[in-house]
Amino acid sequence: MTFRLPSAAPLLKTPQTAVLEGLAGFVPPDAVANDALPAAWDVDDAWVRRRTGIGERHRAASGVTTGDLALTAAARALAVAGDPLVDAVIVTTSTPDRPMPAMAPRLATRLGLGEIAAWDVSAACSGFVYGLASAVGALTSGCADRVLLVSAEVYSTLLDPQDRSAGILFGDGAGAVVLRRGEREEPGAVLALDLGGDGSGDELIQVPGGGAQERSRPGDYGPDDRYFRMRGREVFQHAVTRMTQSAHTVLKRADWAAEDVDRFCAHQANARILSAVGDRIPVPGERHVTNIERVGNTGAASIPLALADAQSRGGLRPGERVLLTAFGAGLTWGSAALVWPELPAVPRIDDLDHPAPRTTPIA
Repeated sequence: MTFRLPSAAPLLKTPQTAVLEGLAGFVPPDAVANDALPAAWDVDDAWVRRRTGIGERHRAASGVTTGDLALTAAARALAVAGDPLVDAVIVTTSTPDRPMPAMAPRLATRLGLGEIAAWDVSAACSGFVYGLASAVGALTSGCADRVLLVSAEVYSTLLDPQDRSAGILFGDGAGAVVLRRGEREEPGAVLALDLGGDGSGDELIQVPGGGAQERSRPGDYGPDDRYFRMRGREVFQHAVTRMTQSAHTVLKRADWAAEDVDRFCAHQANARILSAVGDRIPVPGERHVTNIERVGNTGAASIPLALADAQSRGGLRPGERVLLTAFGAGLTWGSAALVWPELPAVPRIDDLDHPAPRTTPIA
């Protein structure tokens, strides 16, 4: 299989870019350990850990939606940033509360942010990187001075109870960042981006039903088509190849060598993919940012959740060069390079007592 490599020319040609100034994450309190998975799946803790690196994943309670998780993560990130004025809200998710309208306007209203620009991005597990590129565009074009970017998923609503291959992987959660317009020389600056897609692989990861296609041809679909489906072996090959290539492209655009990378945070798909991509860049394992063992695969939320988790535990230091990369359904993939800023204290992602200011009751 051959792929066309994108140009290594820098995409961020202006002196200004997005600068990270707030970060937070949240996972619901219900943690499902490997030993608590359905007996019918015939798995145990050792088997799951060996195949995926996952020890537990969190599940949203009945009645808790993607928007609810997004609200908590967003309010926390705003608090970390000092509750600044925000001009735009971007939400990235594969599990929106409704097909229409977009989630972002409602989230902005629930946060009390007023009548500001708000839109959703759908790029599956690459959503955070795609959202980051969208935020950079809004900031550098002058459409906004500050952007709240939120990635949230409740994958448990898409999982087939009979499908252990997906059931052992996915968890629910949300991560959020606050970005302002700033200079490329500032700590926290996004220095380079790369995005890619290949629609010829759209059936490798999908939820076949539930959309306009099913509504126009209802006879072609059954109840099971509302569930998440993935062809794991093919996805593994694409994920490793695409994330590796994209990461190398971003390194060239940032004018970094692999050995310059202090911290590497990939989409938390499974431990074997993370290891394979890290080996091919290469970035040694001790520089990886990962929390898949405790939260599983949280889709678009996985990168900001891993970063927030690491920051809350002292695992990221100001001035470190951070490389991000992701791969998801679509097929989509993307990478980003930034220099880590000094941030105020970030709450632990499983801290239920941290206040969520600037919120309004649900109507």
